[in-house]
Amino acid sequence: MKLLAATLLITLLSCNTEPEPLQYGQDACHHCKMTLMDRRYGGELVTRKGKVYKFDDVNCMLYFFNSEEVKHSDFAHKLVVDFSRPATLVQAADAFYLKSPGIKSPMASGIAAFQKRESMQNTKKELKGIYLVWGEVVTQFK
Repeated sequence: MKLLAATLLITLLSCNTEPEPLQYGQDACHHCKMTLMDRRYGGELVTRKGKVYKFDDVNCMLYFFNSEEVKHSDFAHKLVVDFSRPATLVQAADAFYLKSPGIKSPMASGIAAFQKRESMQNTKKELKGIYLVWGEVVTQFK
């Protein structure tokens, strides 16, 4: 009985669904296999079983997401990097997105994510471009 309880406890503790920090200069993008380098860009998908997929650009993340290799309902977290706070992951569905030719993202998506609308608007004034919400960004890379 003790062995069964110990096994169950270990199993429960091993299913960590928390996001991991992106390790720039070390982690490779799951989609394109390039090393993550620019701390203003990136994304992460974490499954309910704790599998973490890391990406260097929002388009790489969305190509994988839209491939349905993993069902959308199996993701515990969908995260993107806040352009105005490098290496800071924020919830993708709640972020504000700017698409602009002036955004030189790693895989040329031309999209930057922002946790705060004000930050996105300030960057939009500088770089021009269009504001997008999560649902629109998802359809950009199907």
